[in-house]
Amino acid sequence: MPIRTQLLDDRAIQRALVRMASEIVERCGGTDALALVGIQRRGVELAYRIKRLIDKVEHTNIPCGKLDITLYRDDLQAIGPKPIVGETHLPELDDRNVVIVDDVLYTGRTVRAALDEVADFGRPRRVLLCVLVDRGGRELPIQADIVGATVSVTANERVEVLVSELDGRDVVELVRSDA
Repeated sequence: MPIRTQLLDDRAIQRALVRMASEIVERCGGTDALALVGIQRRGVELAYRIKRLIDKVEHTNIPCGKLDITLYRDDLQAIGPKPIVGETHLPELDDRNVVIVDDVLYTGRTVRAALDEVADFGRPRRVLLCVLVDRGGRELPIQADIVGATVSVTANERVEVLVSELDGRDVVELVRSDA
């Protein structure tokens, strides 16, 4: 049975998202050319939360979309002959500051796939990466521009993000396998 250790509770997640929203606006020089794109699944929920925080403070309505990277994965053959593809719905990306939002940054392969897909849909002015948790362990030279929390994780551990919209509660846990 895996051992679970709570890293962030609902209040800590909310504080991180507030800080991340503020940093996005600052790094993008405002909201005029800003668009958020969440990576399916939990990155989408986090992107829409950040959108609501920015909209409330900045009195705006920034565009926000969702991205399913399934067909852009470099291990597509390994997931079977009929992969389940989720919805991709993107706002206009050309000449915008696009912020890709994800829950956990690990190897960098998901982000690489997201960058490839974003490039197929438009030519942003700039792309920033925003993640709730950076757990290290990169296999590609990718780093987040905006990070909610950084944790050190060993080979037999993983970071699990739960969001109330999908999981009924907000929590970030470190899950340690017995093996």
